[in-house]
Order: sequence, then structure tokens, then C-alpha cells
Amino acid sequence: HWKLYSENLPGRINMQQVLHIIKNEFKTYFVSPIAYIVISVFLLVTGWFFFTAFFLTNQASTRNFFALLPFIFSFIIPAVTMRLFSEELSSGSYETLLTMPVTFMDVILGKFLAGVLFIAVMLAPTVSYSITVSFIGELDWGPVFAGYTGAILLGAAFCSIGLFASSLTRNQIVAFIAGTAICFTLTMLDKMLFFLPPSFVDALEYMGADFHFHNISKGVIDSRDLLYFLSVIFLGLYGCYLSLQEKY
Repeated sequence: HWKLYSENLPGRINMQQVLHIIKNEFKTYFVSPIAYIVISVFLLVTGWFFFTAFFLTNQASTRNFFALLPFIFSFIIPAVTMRLFSEELSSGSYETLLTMPVTFMDVILGKFLAGVLFIAVMLAPTVSYSITVSFIGELDWGPVFAGYTGAILLGAAFCSIGLFASSLTRNQIVAFIAGTAICFTLTMLDKMLFFLPPSFVDALEYMGADFHFHNISKGVIDSRDLLYFLSVIFLGLYGCYLSLQEKY
């Protein structure tokens, strides 16, 4: 029985199974048109806002692109992750998956890393923005590299949240709304503190994803910012694990 199997192997991760799940999930993204639509919308939105702001400010900088990224991610990434568990829970194929020699953590980690890999592929074409800017003026590549590091961390954190939201329900639309609500709240949290007493501002500001992402995108990679994103990833994946364990 699956439950007995998973209880006998607490915390054990089979990397061969994880890699197999990553491969299958990543392929699944590109079987349907959803991946192409999401990537196209992402590139159109980021390209439009970036180049519009670039020609207005006339500065050789990618700051505008990275400033917009958390807000766009809070909608795009839940759309990418909403089907990861909801679709299988709805169709009943997840029960079939659990008859195989895999643990909850194998499945969760495999789906999570496939999502992060998809986000990296989605971000890859945006490197052309930086290359274009470097031809027009002198571009400081340090903040660019730091910005993409922060983007992957932010994407991974939001991916874990989206995965958790997907594990809660069989309905993909509900999973998308729940994931977007959490990601958007974390993005906007540090922008909604003006009405709070100063004693609360520092503590709540630290909880905002946008605050930590912009620290990294400035070119300063602080251990506190890394710890924040790793903590969000852990909480998202652990919440997903508890949700699935409760169901099965």
C-alpha cells in the first residue's frame, strides 16, 4: 500500500525518479499550447514595458525590466503551476502515479524543479534585452547577472507557492486564484506599509518578496535575501507535502 510505503521511507528521495518526473513534466509543458501562450505573453508584456521605459529614460540599464518582474511573476507563475497537481487530482491519474515506487517528495521535487526549469527557459530570451542595451550604451553587467539570479530565486519561491496552491484543490482555476493571491500579496506587501506604525514596518517589510528581490537586483547578494527565498521555497514545498499526505 502506498501509504505504508511512504511511511517506511520518510524523507528518502530517489534522484533517478526525480529526474524522470522532471523530464516528463517538462515535456508536458510543451505538448499543450499553454506553454507557448504563457511565454509569448510574458515576452510581449516585459518587452513592451521595458523598451517603452528604456526610450523614455534614455539610460543603458535593465533596472526597469527587473522592477516589473515580481509583479508579472505573481500572475504568470501561478498560471504555469496551476495544473501540476490539480489536473492529476481531477483526472485520477495521481493515484496511478502513487502505485509506482516513488515517494511524495520525489513527485513534489520533480514537479517543482520542472517548473523552475520552465521559468529559466521563459527568462532566457529576455537576455536579448540586456544585449540590445549593451550595444546602445555602456551596460553594467554585474547588476544584470545579480538580477537574473534574483529572478530564478523569486521564480522558484513563487513556483513552490503555486505548487502548494495546486495541491489544495482539483480545480485549476481555484489553484490559479489562490497562487496568484499569495504571490501578489508577497509582491505588494512592502508597498502597503505607509499606514502602519514604524515599529511594524521593518518586520513586515522583511516578509515581502519584492523587497528581497530588489536588494539582489541592485547587485548585492546578501545572505538574508537568500535565506528568505530558500525559506519560502521550503515552506511552499512542505505545505504541498502536508496537503498531499492529508489526501492520501
